Amino acid sequence: MSERTVYAVKLKDQEQLMSSSSGGAFTALSDVFLEEGNAVVCAVYDYISHRVLFRIVDSREQRDLARGSKYLQAEMGSVYRDSVSWLAGHPEGKLLFFGLGCQAAAFQRYMETARCGDRVVTADIICHGAPSPRVWRDYVQTVAPEGGLTGVNFRDKKTGWAHSVGTAVVNGEEISIQDYRRLYSSRNTIRPSCFSCPYTKMDRGTDLTIGDFWHIEKSMPDFNDPKGVSLVILHTDRGRELFQKASGALEYRLSNERECWQLNLEKPTAWPGSRDRFWKDYRDRGPAYAIAGYSRKKTMPARIMEGISRVLGS
Repeated sequence: MSERTVYAVKLKDQEQLMSSSSGGAFTALSDVFLEEGNAVVCAVYDYISHRVLFRIVDSREQRDLARGSKYLQAEMGSVYRDSVSWLAGHPEGKLLFFGLGCQAAAFQRYMETARCGDRVVTADIICHGAPSPRVWRDYVQTVAPEGGLTGVNFRDKKTGWAHSVGTAVVNGEEISIQDYRRLYSSRNTIRPSCFSCPYTKMDRGTDLTIGDFWHIEKSMPDFNDPKGVSLVILHTDRGRELFQKASGALEYRLSNERECWQLNLEKPTAWPGSRDRFWKDYRDRGPAYAIAGYSRKKTMPARIMEGISRVLGS
C-alpha cells in the first residue's frame, strides 16, 4: 500500500467527455488496458433482458457500451470463472475490474483464491446504493409495454453535468425517465444491505476509486466543467501506475481528502422513512401504483419538511 492520492480529472477529448457520466475516468483508465492488449471487466446493459451484466471486453467498441451510470444492480453471473479462464488463455494478459465496492471486494478475493490476484487491477465506483433490478424491469413495462426500448441514459448531460436528466429511446423516440431517477433518489428501492455498507469509507481495499467530483464548483472552481469532472483516488502503487499511463488523455488537478469529501466516502446512505410503506404498496397495490406514487416531483414545502426531518433524525 502507498499513501492515498486524490485527483480531479476530465478527458481532453470533448466528444468522449460528453459521452461519459462525469469526467470520463472510466474511459481513460480502460483505454490503457485495451491499448496494451489486456481486457476490462465491467457492467453492460442488456436490452433483451433489461438487466445489467458483467462482461469481459477487449475492444473500445465493446467498452463504450459499458459507459455511463446504471441505476440498477449489476449481476456478476459467470464473470468470476470467465475471468480465470481468460487469464489462463492469455498468460501475459491482465484484467482491469470496474464495479461497486462490494463487487470489487468479491472479485478481488475470488481472483486471489484462484491465484490470479497479481494480474488484476481493481477500481471501485463510489456508490449511493444498488437499487432493485426488479423495479427497473417493472418500470420498463410502464414506458415500453410492447417493447422497443433501444437506449437508456440514466445521466444524460444535455442540460449539464450538475443537472443531468434520465432519458430513454422507445421506438426511435426519446422519452424522459426522470420519474425513475426520482424514485432512485428517494432511496426506497435500494437494497437493505446498502444501508449498512462496509465500503463507504476512504480505505476502500481496491487499487483506485472513481466517481463524480461533487462540490468542485466550491473547492476548485477554476477546474469545474459543465461537461463533468471525475474524482480519482489512488490507493496503491498499481493504481498509481495505471493513472500515470492514463494521464496523457486527461486534464487533472491534485486535490485532497477534504476537498473531495462526499457522504458515501464516510458512511452508508440513510434508510428512508418511506421505504417500508413503498414496498407494502408495491406488494399490495402493484408496481404501477407504487412507481407512480413514489416518483412524483416533490413540492417545495415537501422538500423543506423532508430536510427538517433528516436534520432532526440525525
